[in-house]
Amino acid sequence: MVDADDVARAEATLAGVARRTPALSSDALDAATGARVALKAESLQHTGSFKFRGAYHAVASLTDDERRAGVVTYSSGNHAGALAEAAARLGTSAVIVMPHDAPAGKVAATREAGGRIVGYDRYREDRAAIAADLAEREGRVLVPPFDHPAVIAGQGTVAAELWEQAGPLDVLIVCVGGGGLAAGCAIAAHARSPAARIVGVEPAAGDDVRRSLAAGHRVTIPVPHTIADGQQVTSPGELTFPLLQAHRCEVVTVTDGEIVTAMAFAARELKLVLEPSGASALAALLAGAVDVSGARVGVTLSGGNIDLDRFTGLLTALSANAEAPAGSDEAPDLPV
Repeated sequence: MVDADDVARAEATLAGVARRTPALSSDALDAATGARVALKAESLQHTGSFKFRGAYHAVASLTDDERRAGVVTYSSGNHAGALAEAAARLGTSAVIVMPHDAPAGKVAATREAGGRIVGYDRYREDRAAIAADLAEREGRVLVPPFDHPAVIAGQGTVAAELWEQAGPLDVLIVCVGGGGLAAGCAIAAHARSPAARIVGVEPAAGDDVRRSLAAGHRVTIPVPHTIADGQQVTSPGELTFPLLQAHRCEVVTVTDGEIVTAMAFAARELKLVLEPSGASALAALLAGAVDVSGARVGVTLSGGNIDLDRFTGLLTALSANAEAPAGSDEAPDLPV
C-alpha cells in the first residue's frame, strides 16, 4: 500500500522538475457555492495535466538497468504524453499503446515527446494485454497509467501542494478515472487533515468506481461513451480501489452537459482551457452534486489537453442546447 511517506519521497523527486501549479480562486464560484474554493490548475502542469507528476516519479524510481530497457504503457492521451516526456528527460525510450480514436492533439504531443505509438481499438481489444505483450517481447518496464505505486505517490503531490497553498481543507473534489489521482490525493490530504472528505467525480456514463464502492468489490463496465476521454475506464485499479475504500472516498457523477458547462465557466471566469476530464470535478461543484456550504474546498482542474476545434465545438453545441426552445427536438447532442 502507498502511504504518506511515499508521497513525501515523490515530492522530493519532483522538486524543481514538476511545476508548482497555482491554486486559483473565483469570487463568482465562492458566491455560487457558499464555500471558499481553491482550484488546483494542473492544466498548467508540464504536458498539460497532473499525469506528468506520476509518470516522472515512476521513471525516476527505476533502476539504471530498468531505465536503459525503456518503458511501455497504455493511455488515451495524458499519461501517454507524460510518460513519453518523462522518458525523454530521463534518457530512456517509451512505447505507448493508444486507442485509434484518441484525440489528435494528444497523439501528436506523445509523438513530439519521442513516444512510439502502437494503436488499438478501445472497444474490441485489451490495451493492458497489448502493453504486457510488448513489455515481455521488448524487455521494457510496464508503467500503467494509474495502478502503480510510484504513479499514485506522484499524483498525491497535487494535494500536498494544494494544502500548502490553500491551508487545511474540509473537502477535496477530484476527477476519477482509474483512481490514481484520487487515491494519491486522499493519502496526502488525510495525512494533513484526517477528517477531510474526499469526493471523486466520474462521468454518469462511466461510473465504475461508484458502483465498485457500493458493491464492496471492483466492478467492470463496458467502455463508456462520454466526451471525457480521460475517464473512459472500465474498472478501478487493483491498487487504487482498496486505497479509495480505506480513505472513505465518496463518488458523485456528472453528465457530459454539466462537464461542458464547467469548461465554459473555466474559460470565462478563470481564463483556462480545460479538457472534459479536466473539468469534471469543477462540474460536480457547479452542478451542486456536493454539499460544500460553509466549507473550505479544493478542486482539481486536472488537464487542459484538447484540440481547439473540439473545444469550440463542444461549447457551440452547449450554446445551441441552451438557446433551443423548451421541449425542442432540434437541440444538438454533444459530440462524443
